[in-house]
This record gives sequence, C-alpha cells and structure tokens, in this order.
Amino acid sequence: MNVKKLTYMAMLTAISMIVFLVEAQVPLPFAVPGVKLGIANVITLFALWTLGWREAGAILVVRIFLGNVITGSVMAMAYSLAGGLLCWVVMSLLKPLVKRNQIWILSVLGAIGHNAGQLAVAIAISGTAAVAWYAPVLLVAGIITGAFTGYLTQIILSHLDKLKAH
Repeated sequence: MNVKKLTYMAMLTAISMIVFLVEAQVPLPFAVPGVKLGIANVITLFALWTLGWREAGAILVVRIFLGNVITGSVMAMAYSLAGGLLCWVVMSLLKPLVKRNQIWILSVLGAIGHNAGQLAVAIAISGTAAVAWYAPVLLVAGIITGAFTGYLTQIILSHLDKLKAH
C-alpha cells in the first residue's frame, strides 16, 4: 500500500471517528433504543465506493474499535462490530450490482444487515429469542436511516465529481 492511499484512509478514518463521536453525543428527537442515524456509515460507503471493500472494512473496524474505546462503551463494541461487519459484508457483496445513483439502495440493505447483526448479538447476550420482537422497529429504522446516509453519500460523490471537473 502506498503512502498516499494510507494517508487517505487515515483521513477517512479520522473523519468517521469524529462523526461517530459527535453523533454519540447528540440525542435523537425520538426515543427508540438502539436507533441512531449512523452518519459515520457515509464514510464507510464513500470508502467502499472510492477505495474498495478491503479499505472500507479496515476503516470501519478501526472506527468501531477506537470510537467505542474512546466513549467507554466497550460492551457496545460487540453490537457495533456485529452490525458494522454484517453491514459491510452486505454492501461489499452487492456493490457490483448497484449503480452509482442507487447507492441509497445499497445503504438501506447495509443498514438492515447492521440491524440484523445487532439483533443477533442481543439475542446471544440475553439468551432469549424474545428480543426478536424488536425486529420490525429496526427494519423501519434501517430503511429510513439507510436511505438517508446513502443519499448523503450520493450527494458527496456528485459534488466531488463537480470539483474534479473544474
């Protein structure tokens, strides 16, 4: 890996951590446990689209690990890793099938994967499948937040294209 690519990855990792940390401090106006906008996923999607699946995965894992250590949410790391990695796998596998103006669809599917990963961890930790009743709430949240972060990623990529054209 060359220095330029490594520096670019470090910059994206730092940005994703800042977004993650800021988002962790901002309460959402609705009280749905475990649901957040997931804006740091914009960076994962951006990296997946511009760098590739390996690089996006590395940025994701570093962000999750350091972000949870910094916030002191070591228990939340299990949820974050399971959700984040399943999201990344889904998006990495489906990316070849998605056009650039459909990134929001990829993001929705990734968000649903993220929620499925978190739900699996909750079931494993609690020792009961009763937690699965929460799946419909997470599905709706995943669709909404995934579409939002995917659309943001599309906007960022479009603006970068315009900057490169000038």
